[in-house]
Amino acid sequence: MRIVEASDAWAAHLRDVRRLSPATVRAYRSDLADLATVVGDIPIDELDLEHLREWSWSASKAGLARSTIARRTAAARAFCDWALEAGHIAADPSLRLIAPKRGRTLPRIATAPAMTEILDAAAARAASGDVVALRDHAILELLYGAALRASELRGLDLDDIDRERATARVLGKGSKERVVPYGAPALRAIDAYLVRGRPALLDRRGPQSFSEPALLLGVRGARVSARTVYDLVARTIGPVVGSGAVGPHALRHSAATHLLDGGADLRAVQELLGHASLGTTQIYTHVSSERLAATYRLAHPRA
Repeated sequence: MRIVEASDAWAAHLRDVRRLSPATVRAYRSDLADLATVVGDIPIDELDLEHLREWSWSASKAGLARSTIARRTAAARAFCDWALEAGHIAADPSLRLIAPKRGRTLPRIATAPAMTEILDAAAARAASGDVVALRDHAILELLYGAALRASELRGLDLDDIDRERATARVLGKGSKERVVPYGAPALRAIDAYLVRGRPALLDRRGPQSFSEPALLLGVRGARVSARTVYDLVARTIGPVVGSGAVGPHALRHSAATHLLDGGADLRAVQELLGHASLGTTQIYTHVSSERLAATYRLAHPRA
């Protein structure tokens, strides 16, 4: 079995057995395809440590970020571990493969006042009755109000929304289900969208409209695309958080930080975000600490 064939089998294992998200599976497959490009599509039992080091070095020479190289190292280790367990190789060549240390990068966020302005502006656009503006307002309120991932937002069906309790049932990473609350502004945005926005968008799908379960729809009446969500966030949040690409995670980061700033318990925020590890959530305490330090330096006479 060669690397490309083995990577296909591994991807199936990640998808069907480990239940990883499609995005994670695609990323790992892309990593293995790049490995085959660098070292050749050699038989998997000929893969050795020098091949893996050559692959890692080529990524470094290409100027890839340390976080990307670290992810590739993790992919190689997971792939070799699977191959060993499946009996495709006799020894694991990745055991001595060293990953670069990841630099800690604080997430980019919008301030609470900025988020209020952004969402108020979205509400004003929705008040015009434009069906896309109604949908966009609901998207922004849900991303921020429930701290959702983009994939969780897109995966929402009508049955996942409990309007009486103002909660949403979402399917997170690893197909783990959780129920998250959202606030009164999000509830109002969803209600307005369901009454005046979604029916009009659904009509555009034609005869198939009756079978569409998705909560959030695109302009053609099918489930809203990832590109639509990303573009919406980029043009509304991007100017607020600074230069560079901005995705829906900026709203999730902002929500988590604002919750901690407001006194929320770290474990409660972990549960809301659906993080498997508390350590993943703790990065937001660093964001709050950085803000506190900046305020101190600006305001304290002995700073």
